[in-house]
Amino acid sequence: MAENKTIIEEWSVKDLEDGSSLNISVISCTELGNELKPGLQVCYMGNTVNYEPLNIDRWIYKGTKENKAEYLIEDNSWMVHEDQYVKNYLVLGLPLKAKVEVKTRSSKPVIKEYEIPFELAG
Repeated sequence: MAENKTIIEEWSVKDLEDGSSLNISVISCTELGNELKPGLQVCYMGNTVNYEPLNIDRWIYKGTKENKAEYLIEDNSWMVHEDQYVKNYLVLGLPLKAKVEVKTRSSKPVIKEYEIPFELAG
């Protein structure tokens, strides 16, 4: 079966300081990761975060170990500045969700969540 990618949502947060924008694309994929299972991709600034079973298993483990309801995926987030960032999270619990938080220098944080299109066994 060929992989199908469908754009769920594309959105931007404008920075009035310099006129730039942080652009986010959320894509549903029929085959993602080593197991070729459905998943989500969050794309921003040339980066892609793959919400697929192997990554999610690891993030659930780390989030549970830290006793968090939301696991901040630090290595797949852009947090160089305190006043502008793109933070990617896995919201633990059922249903699992991808959470994206975007802030520019002139905006308040914009937060959106997307349900993960699969359940993990056990």
